[in-house]
Amino acid sequence: QVQLVESGGGLVQPGGSLRLSCAASGSIFSINAMGWYRQAPGKQRELVATFLISGGSTIYADSVKGRFTISRDNAKNTVYLQMNNLKPVDTAVYYCNCRTGWLPTNDFWGQGTQVTVSS
Repeated sequence: QVQLVESGGGLVQPGGSLRLSCAASGSIFSINAMGWYRQAPGKQRELVATFLISGGSTIYADSVKGRFTISRDNAKNTVYLQMNNLKPVDTAVYYCNCRTGWLPTNDFWGQGTQVTVSS
């Protein structure tokens, strides 16, 4: 019941920056958390960062702490991922995630956006 549209991926040199955006629509009032996951070739999907709507707390993967920042704009129903000092190991498809409800919760996913860090 939630639709997610991602944008902002692309090709960047090591040390560069990108900002990913994820716009939510549909049953947005039931959203509990929004965040970002990524999947590199040959690897499992992994958590990058999450934003808990109630309380505004965040969780970051150790590999991106100090370089990535997650934020949201309530008026635009959009979550952002600012990525600075990008490294080749950050190369992956990045997926926006939205969690709704509880007991049980439901997860919705964006279409994915490619981030490539290379010289």
